[in-house]
Amino acid sequence: MGTKNNNRLFYTCSLIEYIGRQQKRDRKEVTDFLGKERIARIYEYADVFHCEPIEKVAYEFSEECKIEEGNFDNVSECHYKIPDYWDIGEVYERLIEDSYSDDEILEGLWEVYHSWINQCISNFNTDFYYQPRDYIAVCYKKGEVL
Repeated sequence: MGTKNNNRLFYTCSLIEYIGRQQKRDRKEVTDFLGKERIARIYEYADVFHCEPIEKVAYEFSEECKIEEGNFDNVSECHYKIPDYWDIGEVYERLIEDSYSDDEILEGLWEVYHSWINQCISNFNTDFYYQPRDYIAVCYKKGEVL
């Protein structure tokens, strides 16, 4: 743990965020549609997928997983400057890195997106998502915003 930078995890989380925005789906729903095996494949081949435009990769996974448009639109509901999907991908990446060991990364990804903190990170009308990474990790471990 610590301040390492897992580029594969960063890409995987950013792609989940991008698909969520495109399909207006809660990020937990996106992970459910993708499923653990597909997420593991995205993670494993992130450097390959990263060579393609993220729009194309997101479209192909949305088609493959039949992710239809929902009504979760945290982007249009945002009253402030909207964080980039790469920025939010980084928030998830850091939280997962700070909370799980290297061999638990994919399980950690699943746990984080299926936990209470997913709603907090996705609420762009609060300042939670741009708090320091160690604060976000402590909140996650404690089970509440401190």
